[in-house]
Amino acid sequence: MLRPRPTSAPITVSFEFFPPKSDKMEESLWRSIERLAPLKPSFVSVTYGAGGSTRERTHHTIERILNETSLTPAAHLTCVDASKEEVNEVVRQYRDTGVKHFVALRGDSQHGVGQVWQSHTDGYSNAVELCAGLREIDDFEISVSAYPEKHPESSDFFTDIELLKRKVDAGATRAITQFFFDNDVFERYVERVRKAGIYIPIVPGIAPVHDFRKVANFASKAGANVPSWVHARFEGLDTDPLTHSHVAAATCADQVIDLTERGFTDFHFYTMNKADLVYSICHILGLRAQEDAAQAIESAAA
Repeated sequence: MLRPRPTSAPITVSFEFFPPKSDKMEESLWRSIERLAPLKPSFVSVTYGAGGSTRERTHHTIERILNETSLTPAAHLTCVDASKEEVNEVVRQYRDTGVKHFVALRGDSQHGVGQVWQSHTDGYSNAVELCAGLREIDDFEISVSAYPEKHPESSDFFTDIELLKRKVDAGATRAITQFFFDNDVFERYVERVRKAGIYIPIVPGIAPVHDFRKVANFASKAGANVPSWVHARFEGLDTDPLTHSHVAAATCADQVIDLTERGFTDFHFYTMNKADLVYSICHILGLRAQEDAAQAIESAAA
């Protein structure tokens, strides 16, 4: 049974989108942004691909968010296939556009998730160096990644958390986690992080299950465990999208409600550019559309 959310624990949400690969996908993305903007997220992030066309679409999406909405955008940056100066130039362009928040990531291997990563000859080698490079350019807000079940390439939790500490020392102001389904795992991770002397916000990354098979497949590559009870909930729903969406909303909302009961109030949703499920979850959590945000988008579009 879905538990009611404690009314004494107001929550804050942020949303992640990825850049569209076509004009049609851009229309779909913008409908999602319009749908979620009235919930007044603390920020929205747009992911960043290594390829030039994806990079350009990310920049275009960020500019449109700045020009046509009242949302605060965060631009993703990676170290993949670019020199330090190329990355720095992208940062300066974003800054001149009005971006003050970056999500600094090493990035996945050019050869796919789980493959050996190689840095550019003249590039940033990892997120630690990237954070330091950002801090040299300006006093940005910098979010970085964190892994409750440790990064697949890390040999152990100590190594993983030590890397997070180095990111903080280099200028990171927030960590957003890989998605997870076991809240005990996340809580233990936060305890490890605090014992290591890391005190920046650790924001749980939440993945609404738009497509269970895809989520489970990605989780296996990213080192994120999908518990048997989650498998059981979605069993037999491959050809029943309506029931699948109901189960997904209940499962995700229940996870966040449990986290609020443990004292966590800030959540980052991986939207996959699909707004309806995320909107339903936020409604269950007590968030309501605020008309001024909706009107701001309508005015900009007029």
